[in-house]
Amino acid sequence: MVVEPLRPRAHCAECRKGPLRRMVLEFHQPLCVDCAGLGPLVFLPRGDAALTRRAREASGLWAVVVRHNRRRTRYERQGILVEGAALARAEAACLADAERRARRRARDAQRRAAQDVRFRAALAEEIRRLFPGCPEERAAEIAAHASVRGSGRVGRTAAGQALDEGAVTAAVRASVRHLDTEYDRLLTDGVPRRQARVRVAPVIEAVLASWRR
Repeated sequence: MVVEPLRPRAHCAECRKGPLRRMVLEFHQPLCVDCAGLGPLVFLPRGDAALTRRAREASGLWAVVVRHNRRRTRYERQGILVEGAALARAEAACLADAERRARRRARDAQRRAAQDVRFRAALAEEIRRLFPGCPEERAAEIAAHASVRGSGRVGRTAAGQALDEGAVTAAVRASVRHLDTEYDRLLTDGVPRRQARVRVAPVIEAVLASWRR
């Protein structure tokens, strides 16, 4: 695994080159890609799953490149390092069957869109079941917001997909926090997030209680 630091500061523990834009950690010591034996590899950004898979399969040596996402507090894949010849072969293979893969992507997109429509409807229905007093339009808005693909919101979690009561309630609570309280204004005014949540909690609970009736 190769790490892209958010702020390159480290220097290679062996050759002292730096600050390092990409580095490998060995025994908690940073190494540049050259000293780690990955110097000849080329970078392939994420985004094309077929090209990435084929390049990785054709490359005798490859490495994953990650970067830390502070907001999500996790490392996220940026791409891979592969042999140049392997990347060239993968690009040729992808070009040869591009039309077939495009048709398959279109079918998959239609299938996912239909799944999303069904899930949004099911989530809105579950919101209305748990919170009968929630306006129908608001339930639909919450369901649409919480279930956006790739958003990382509660509707895309395993619990959300299973319509778990805790996950559904969390989606409703988040909507109330942002739309029915002064939470966003408090953050804009510089109030710490935790303190802002404590201040708006009574309002949120009052709204949720009125919707449960």
